Amino acid sequence: MRAEAENYDPARVLELGDTGDRGAGALTQLRAFLAQKQLPPSTRLPPERELSELLGVSRGDLRKALAVMEKHGELWRHVGKGTFIGARPVAEMSSIAEIAAQTNPGEVMRARLSIEPELARAAALHATAEDIAEMKLSVTGARRAETWRQYENWDNRLHRAIAAAAHNALLLAVFDTVNAVRRTVVWGRLRDESPHPPADHHSFAEHAAIVEAIEERDLGTAALRMRQHLEMVQVLLLPGGPQREAE
Repeated sequence: MRAEAENYDPARVLELGDTGDRGAGALTQLRAFLAQKQLPPSTRLPPERELSELLGVSRGDLRKALAVMEKHGELWRHVGKGTFIGARPVAEMSSIAEIAAQTNPGEVMRARLSIEPELARAAALHATAEDIAEMKLSVTGARRAETWRQYENWDNRLHRAIAAAAHNALLLAVFDTVNAVRRTVVWGRLRDESPHPPADHHSFAEHAAIVEAIEERDLGTAALRMRQHLEMVQVLLLPGGPQREAE
């Protein structure tokens, strides 16, 4: 009983609670399959019939798993077109590509600094217990990532969870647009050559501090911690760019 208590993960239980036992198994299988494939954003998944056969689950249970992942912004579905990796785009991809062609990593970071601290502030006010559980799950997943691609997926999931927790459809649409552009802009060799995030990666503690402030309903600290986190990312990814802005 003690071992079971130590392994209890309320965020995981909350996430799987609406799928049932078989649905939870399908969700685990689906996430394992996607982690192994490491598919880039906007990749179309195989049709449901083929995917259910690949995973060894029923189509009904697969649909439940897909619904959970879509809810968390990990994939999106378009009737008649299929299921795609990543958050649902709020504009046609041609428009996103056009914006990306006219911008650069520095502009992307400045846009994020304008939007995400205020989303974190709003999340501290409006986040539900389910929202916070999703954030904690993403923080844990990022720490356990074995590759940069896995880390980036969890990092993206956390930032979108915070944006979604603001419970403002218009701001979430703006976030999704900026995020889609961010994932399209070519960043080049701005990251080190290590195969995975180091154990002391700066984002781990920064992410945890943001979520803690949101959970404590500390609006000012949530916004401040998000700004500090993004400024650190800006300094590390764009070493020749502007220094951190004064608080």
